[in-house]
Amino acid sequence: MARFDRYLLSQLLVLFGFFALVLVLILWVNRAVGLFDRLIANGQTAWVFLEFSILMLPAMIATILPFAAFFAAVFVANRLTTESELVVAEAAGYSPFRLARPAFSFGIFAAIFALVLSHLLVPMSQLRLAERQAEIAQNVTARFLNEGTFVHPADGITLYIREISPEGELRDVFLADSRNAGHEVTYTAQRALVVRADDGPRLIMFQGLAQALDLESRQLTTTGFDDFTYDISSLMSGDLFPDRAVGHLYTPALVAADPALLAETGADRAGFLFEANRRTQQGLMTLLAALTGFTTLLLGGFSRFGLWRQIMLAGVILMVMQSVNNSFADMARADTSVTWLTYVATPIGLAISALVLWISARPALFSRRGGFWRKVRA
Repeated sequence: MARFDRYLLSQLLVLFGFFALVLVLILWVNRAVGLFDRLIANGQTAWVFLEFSILMLPAMIATILPFAAFFAAVFVANRLTTESELVVAEAAGYSPFRLARPAFSFGIFAAIFALVLSHLLVPMSQLRLAERQAEIAQNVTARFLNEGTFVHPADGITLYIREISPEGELRDVFLADSRNAGHEVTYTAQRALVVRADDGPRLIMFQGLAQALDLESRQLTTTGFDDFTYDISSLMSGDLFPDRAVGHLYTPALVAADPALLAETGADRAGFLFEANRRTQQGLMTLLAALTGFTTLLLGGFSRFGLWRQIMLAGVILMVMQSVNNSFADMARADTSVTWLTYVATPIGLAISALVLWISARPALFSRRGGFWRKVRA
């Protein structure tokens, strides 16, 4: 690789890492707030929050890679143009196609990174995240059994436990259930146990009192009991964590489309094949974003007013390609016979970049003194 190529590639990689870090931090902060509230409010520790945050990172990085590649290419091309480095390279005989060679190498590198993330690291982390979510969802004590604290495991439910013994016995339990409109029930018990049944966990309370209040008639009914079983399975089936999804599966499993996995995720074979192809297309979109950002800024020459028009054009081209990609992706998602439509945006984007470079190599073609305009006047 020529020295100029190494120089330009190093600039692209450094800025790519910088923009990727900034975008990931922005996205992480946005999602971490809700994750922190859900985990800490349900009795989890900061270590669990840290673990979940790390497992979420691969998916976040895969999401922002095309944008990071685009911003890096635009920033580098704009800086090298304003500092006349590209002008000097062109004066030395470098054509736009030659100048775009390191940008293409950068796009290949970014695309490979995106493919590794999409096909390997993202499903690996999402699968582990789903497993950890299932473990926490089954852990009743970690979910809402905290001694000395009023907790709300579900809307309309308030629970207080004075003490939890080393054997797992709950002492001095208070449970208020106001989920039924116009009717509130309060349970108090000296001790209680959590036991597992085939259809979910149960809370068995001993030596207690049940107080039912009719809010309309303001009538209070009290009933003492030696033991009482309260179904807490509904508290464990909330939407604290999502079920296993298509994105949690490895690409070979998506291509195989096992009927058991189809039933578990609630998806169809077309959805599985679309997800497998979408991961590949996501890497290709990273390549297209890098090429679009760099090649578009080669249009025109040096200007004291900057390259804001080229930057806007690059943004418009990228949005058009993304719209085309989304439109054809919807068709591919619905029908297994047209999954190839997932990749339609790739040749279109490459053709646009090649056309832009071709125009950049012929600046007189659209000038008012020759080329196209001279033929129009004639």
